[in-house]
Order: sequence, then C-alpha cells, then structure tokens
Amino acid sequence: MPNFGVEPAKGQRMVTVKGIDELSALVGEELGASSWLEITQERVDQFADSTGDHQWIHVDPARAAQGPFGGPIAHGYLTLSLVIPLFGEILKVDGVKMGVNYGLEKVRFPSPVRVGSKIRLVARLVSIEELPEGAAQGVFDFTIEVDGSAKPACVARPIYRYFT
Repeated sequence: MPNFGVEPAKGQRMVTVKGIDELSALVGEELGASSWLEITQERVDQFADSTGDHQWIHVDPARAAQGPFGGPIAHGYLTLSLVIPLFGEILKVDGVKMGVNYGLEKVRFPSPVRVGSKIRLVARLVSIEELPEGAAQGVFDFTIEVDGSAKPACVARPIYRYFT
C-alpha cells in the first residue's frame, strides 16, 4: 500500500511489511505514532471552504474566543481526514497491488482540537481476515492524541482492504 508520499519525521519509525503474512504477524501490536502536526486556522478555513461547513466555532476566532472552547476548534471530520497522511508515516505494506480504505466501524470525538494545538496518530492492528481471491482485510484502532491533553481528540476503527 502506498504511504501517500509521506515520510516519518526525524526520530519516528515507520513499520514496513512485505505482504499480508508479515502484516498478520503484527495483529495485536501497536504499530507506532506519527509525528506531531500543528492545526492552523488556515487549515481549518480551507476545510470549511471545501466542505461548506463555516460554523463560527471553526472559522470566527473572535466569536469562538467567547464560546465554549475558548477559541476556534478543528472540525471533527478534518481531524478524522488527517489520519490519511498520518497513517502513511506509520505503516507501509509492500508486496500488495493496492490497499483501499473500506470504511469505519466506529468514530468518536471525545475532545476538541483547538487551533494551534498539535495532534498525532497512534495506530494498532486489531485483526487481519483473509478474503477470497488473495485479498485481506485489516482492522485497526486509531487514536488521535492532542499534545498536552489527557483525552484523545478522536478514536476510530478503520478497515483497510489489501489486494495481492
């Protein structure tokens, strides 16, 4: 599976496996953490423009400063969408024709991501299931951590399919 052209940050370790058998050996293991990524107001504004979600808690810093979070926060779906490049820093699966995002079993946003904070992804491989015709399905646990916060910003259980 391509890693979307993302390389791990200095000091970070990317797990590279060749094929489904090597990936299967990692079931139950934490695969690692991505580098920290700062959430800027510019990124939030661009996401708002892309999705049409211009709610004031995201795009109006002056009003958001008076709101429940003390400033603007990232959209939950922006946080979730960032797992794509962040996961690319953690795992690379060689020896497959392609890997695709098959969906999500669950997603929760326990804590907001304030503009200016930093997030990172921690990934764990939950299971691998062999499918017909040489395909396999991997289920992962993703946790988006916020630097300095005890609560995660997002927990998700994505499913990826790998085709050999």
